[in-house]
Amino acid sequence: MVGADKLEQRTVGFRSGQTIAPKSSQVTIFCDLDGPLIDVSQRYYQTYQLGLADTQAWFQDQGITLPLQTLTKDQFWQLKQARTPDVEIAQRSGLEGEQIDFFLQRVSQLVNQPALLEKDQLQPGVRWALARLHACGFRLAVITLRCQTQAIALLQKYQLDHLFTEVCGTQDQQAAYHNYTDVKTNLLHQVLAKYPLAEAESAWMIGDTEADVQAGQASGLSTIALTCGIRSCAYLYQLQPTRIHSNLLSASHFLLGLEPSEH
Repeated sequence: MVGADKLEQRTVGFRSGQTIAPKSSQVTIFCDLDGPLIDVSQRYYQTYQLGLADTQAWFQDQGITLPLQTLTKDQFWQLKQARTPDVEIAQRSGLEGEQIDFFLQRVSQLVNQPALLEKDQLQPGVRWALARLHACGFRLAVITLRCQTQAIALLQKYQLDHLFTEVCGTQDQQAAYHNYTDVKTNLLHQVLAKYPLAEAESAWMIGDTEADVQAGQASGLSTIALTCGIRSCAYLYQLQPTRIHSNLLSASHFLLGLEPSEH
């Protein structure tokens, strides 16, 4: 475990690839999609901005002028990384009462719209990290709260789908945004039941939220928490993951033995 001084039921779908026979030194990596592989910060921030604009417009039509205080992206993302409730984010933006309810409803409606999903980007270093892990014999699997079809389409877009033995997602479009820990745990349990680990096989769960760390811990896996996603290093430290790294590239260097560690 890193030291504090180093801080910085929904329907489940499966997409199976060929089964890789475990070797004596086989290592399986279960990795979350949003955060570790995909940067969703711009989509979430623009959803927030649009939600505020729609809320302002609706109440303006009712003759009510809202004293909005739109957060900067840095301010917004720091609050998200600290797991600040959306209600508090709305309050800090100048909303109250039924205005908050309207705003939260609009955010939920907007966040998975195609035009906003296009804002998602591949995290830096991910392509190299995945290719190197795959080439060195690591078995790779995606465990995500995204819709199954969205997850597969995104991996195909970046031509990464062939690197994964398994891509496991949900049929619930809201699961990823709300980050349901119980659903992530069930997804991981189902994949482990389908592809049980061999006696000599080690496995890691890599993610950027409490859902990933707690799902891995509940399944008896070693865990790596990444600070490049939607939770801060200080928040992740409290969850006591096995390791904390800044991104997948750093984590892959550790797993491949290319450098001792980052933290």
